[in-house]
Amino acid sequence: MNNNEACAEYFRGNSAYRRCFSEFEKKWKSYGRAAGIVTLKNTSEEERRAIGGILGKIFYEDTIRFPFAEFEKGLQCTKFAPVDFEQVLEAYFGRKMITTQERRREEEREKADFFETVEDYLTECSGSDSAAVSWLREMFYEKKYGYQTVNREYGKDREQTEKLLKTVGRALFLLENMQETEEEYPLAVFSAEVSGNPHYFDQGTTAGQLLVYGICYATEKCYPENAHQWRELLLSNGIVPDNISSIVHIYGLRLQVAGDWHPAYDVFCRRQETCAVTMENLQELTAVQPTGDKVYIVENEMVFSYLLKHLEQKNVTLLCTSGQLRSAAVKLIPFLLDIGAEIYYSGDIDPEGIRIADRLWRKYGERIHVWRMSEEDYEKSLSEEEIGSISMKKLETVENPVLRETAKEIRKRKRAGYQENILKDLLEDMNRIKSE
Repeated sequence: MNNNEACAEYFRGNSAYRRCFSEFEKKWKSYGRAAGIVTLKNTSEEERRAIGGILGKIFYEDTIRFPFAEFEKGLQCTKFAPVDFEQVLEAYFGRKMITTQERRREEEREKADFFETVEDYLTECSGSDSAAVSWLREMFYEKKYGYQTVNREYGKDREQTEKLLKTVGRALFLLENMQETEEEYPLAVFSAEVSGNPHYFDQGTTAGQLLVYGICYATEKCYPENAHQWRELLLSNGIVPDNISSIVHIYGLRLQVAGDWHPAYDVFCRRQETCAVTMENLQELTAVQPTGDKVYIVENEMVFSYLLKHLEQKNVTLLCTSGQLRSAAVKLIPFLLDIGAEIYYSGDIDPEGIRIADRLWRKYGERIHVWRMSEEDYEKSLSEEEIGSISMKKLETVENPVLRETAKEIRKRKRAGYQENILKDLLEDMNRIKSE
């Protein structure tokens, strides 16, 4: 037995030093050495005598205070000298003395290894440039986009948290691929496909929260503050919480359902009123009848309302998608094209709007007229809102010749263009085209 072990055995055998050594451990973890002031309250005479013997002092008060370094110095004058106090503490407690700073560094290393494990998995699944991998990196390095949620779950169960992040990552990868099509997923179907549990990504679940954080990162949006914003965020990314969430606003369009012309839509047409049609309404759609041979589709509700209010003649068919093309709108378009209708589509002149228009054109070709989304229109529609680097990547795969030139200009200016800034041009086009 060496000096350090003999010293530790002595103190372990003397209960008068028990509280004292407990404080020594705390100080060592904080400072990594014998430092700081040790305070003991309500001490016994035995404790005061024992500690005073090492320090060469006499304590009279119940509360005693002394520098930790003085106790270490006093120990070097005992029969156990010379001693290494860190080794004495380790022998006394039977464990290595790790400072708080060292423990935190070790915890950070373990957490970094954890995130690296998940990143390697997602990179193998989706590629290093995928939204899932980028989100995970941003979360870890910037402590954003769900980091606090992950950190909380990590503290509970590392293994389950790893599984959680991998599943959310797969979901983001699937959503990224869905952007190339007009396909929408009911939330329950999407959840079941990714996780095997149809309620895995429900609102309020941890997985659901992290999925929303991932989507917000990928789309450069703020985290939704209420249920309405949550639904809109999912819908704009191809996930339908329910059949009534997929909506298209229509004007001047008759609908045939299950082989019969639906009387409600006839009334709306006669009264020249708009109505909202859900995917539930279109489940048994068999035919459509527009007013005239031209159909106009706009992205924004305000634009939709403005055009209807100011049109010279109301015998027109106008649809509003309210952003991303949803199942209800996608359902109607083939029916319109089948009867020979010309479709004019106009959206915001930003990466999302350009991408929607380009997908429509790629799917249906020249039967879809890209409307007021040229380079010149972009100049007129410019706003002060800057476009983030993530959104800019969406412009790299544009194929339509007109949209491709517009995309080049967007990449230069890095600002969004909005339909609301070219309302009069849209209105003038509709009045002119109708009269031709």
